[in-house]
Amino acid sequence: MPNHPLFYPVSEHLPATPLHDQIQIALAIADPQILKSLLTNCLPAIAQPHEIGEVSTEIGIPLENQQTADAVVHFEAVKCVLADSPVVAAAGKPESWHTHRYQNKTSQPRSHAQCESETLTLAHNVSLAQAIALLTKVGFGPQQIQEILHLSYEASHKSWWYALDAAGQFSIPFLRYIRTLRYPDGTFSLQYKDYFSEAKPLCFQSLPQKVLVIVREDSQSFSQTLRQINADRTALGITQAILICNTIAELEAQAFITQGISLYPATDLVLPTQANCAICATRTCPMNGTVDSPIAVCYRFCLEGSYV
Repeated sequence: MPNHPLFYPVSEHLPATPLHDQIQIALAIADPQILKSLLTNCLPAIAQPHEIGEVSTEIGIPLENQQTADAVVHFEAVKCVLADSPVVAAAGKPESWHTHRYQNKTSQPRSHAQCESETLTLAHNVSLAQAIALLTKVGFGPQQIQEILHLSYEASHKSWWYALDAAGQFSIPFLRYIRTLRYPDGTFSLQYKDYFSEAKPLCFQSLPQKVLVIVREDSQSFSQTLRQINADRTALGITQAILICNTIAELEAQAFITQGISLYPATDLVLPTQANCAICATRTCPMNGTVDSPIAVCYRFCLEGSYV
């Protein structure tokens, strides 16, 4: 791809890309780990690593009056996991006595109506491939999936799960019964019912969440930035927001945080850009001002007008 005629040769030094565009480009091409870092390393954090499933971005969202929002991060907020999943193993499995105590209470769950959820449909009339993909995604192994998909009409597959506790850790156990309905056309429907002792699980595994991302211009005042964020939050129906900015005064940072806005440093998202050391404004670099510099791309390259 670098040799494609669509792209400029790196030997041709072009004007530096504005910081705002650099951030949007970085968000547009960022891999899931970078996007998860945006959610977990902002201040305050939007979520913990074990609470984030799939994640993606949407850039330049049209609003009314020909305005656009910089970006929206979409992610799955994980609310419960299989008890033997890697997520639980990585976080440290809860004390076994707690599960055993709960298991004694729910060994005959149908006798505890107050701890029984309604029957919910996980998937309706999906193909075999879709059913397998869905069960694989939540952590079931091949053998478990085969057992679930080949259950008799009246049978259910029982599995132990953990939901989040007040501290955000997966430590509240509950039983989940999954049943499969098979149809003559080869499609499947998956249903489930939960038995619990504390709080009813919120969902099968995760809930979709959206976070507004705003890139702050250096010339923007606090009031201008806050006005923009609030307008975008209202237009998009999004509560959570992340402000990407350069260095910021402590009082100003506290003010944004008080208004429910998380902060993230722009330098952590800037991608390397085509560089020309002879005209670069980064004076602290040892290559600064070098006419015949071998540096082709650099994280710190910028011109006077875009120096940060």
